[in-house]
Amino acid sequence: MTTKDQRMAGAVPSVMHVRCPDRLPEEAYRHVLDELAGLSPVVQALPPTAALVELKGALRYHGTDARRLGEILRVRTLSRLGVDVRVGVGPSITVAATASAQIDQPGGVVAVDPSQAARWLAPLPVDALHGIGPRQANALHDYGIHTVGLLAAVDPATVQRLLGGRAGRLAADRARGIDPRPVIPRTLPAAATVRCAFDRHVLDGAAVRAALLDMVVQLGLLLRRRGQAARALTLTLKFAGSGGWEKTRRLTEPSAHDEDLRGLAYRLMDAAGLQRGRLTALALKGEDLIDADQVALQISLDDAREARLVAEEAADRIRDKFGAGVIGPAAVFRRAC
Repeated sequence: MTTKDQRMAGAVPSVMHVRCPDRLPEEAYRHVLDELAGLSPVVQALPPTAALVELKGALRYHGTDARRLGEILRVRTLSRLGVDVRVGVGPSITVAATASAQIDQPGGVVAVDPSQAARWLAPLPVDALHGIGPRQANALHDYGIHTVGLLAAVDPATVQRLLGGRAGRLAADRARGIDPRPVIPRTLPAAATVRCAFDRHVLDGAAVRAALLDMVVQLGLLLRRRGQAARALTLTLKFAGSGGWEKTRRLTEPSAHDEDLRGLAYRLMDAAGLQRGRLTALALKGEDLIDADQVALQISLDDAREARLVAEEAADRIRDKFGAGVIGPAAVFRRAC
């Protein structure tokens, strides 16, 4: 690693990535976050079962090294909560998260020295690098790139051609231990909900579908502004006479994009089999939320989808500048909710 790379990666092991057991109840997960807050004031929740901790100030405060802090955390969560954790420590989010994933369950601590980060990463399978998804790994395998070290040795411009612009640039940097992202204090809400109440009982299927589309756009914008992605959607219908219907389905992959949310929301509405039901209100909830940084950047060979995502980004910038209601699907502007 060059002097520049070391400077970008950080001077000391400063980031801790913590993985709790799979399917840990939310209440227990929150207790783990409380234990992390006892080590450092800078904790970023990564629901449903992970978290990041900034350690620079904590190392000075506790007067110990990063590995020891990881061991202290394990002792506390085991003795107080009965929960074992896997703790990775390194000079960046990528190195720390990759380290924690190398630990077999139920728990343990791996601390990577900053000066050895690239050397430590090099022999790992390329799909072990945090942020590399299965499709990216398969694309790299097709070109004989099977380890992180080989990925780091490839010219970044070549990696960009293999994986796409942004995804390739990130993969090339992170293979060399470069990841300047800071830990951002954050406790993510468990869900994000948008609602629509009709002024009168609604039977018109087109009006209901337009209202649902409007809610999809609102929910997608809310998630993207929060830096979150949903793993599941719940649609709730309320009928005249206090009746109701609710159903939850999971997305194929976590997403905050209108296209993905819209497809699942429409399938949920179709499953309701409305027929002649008189609707009074709708609610669309994104559930099992995760940080958008946890969503793997996958290769897409669908040019039309890529164009829609570019258009979505442009629409978000317009909304940020002029307001949320100035742009949207044509069907939304033909109705009032």
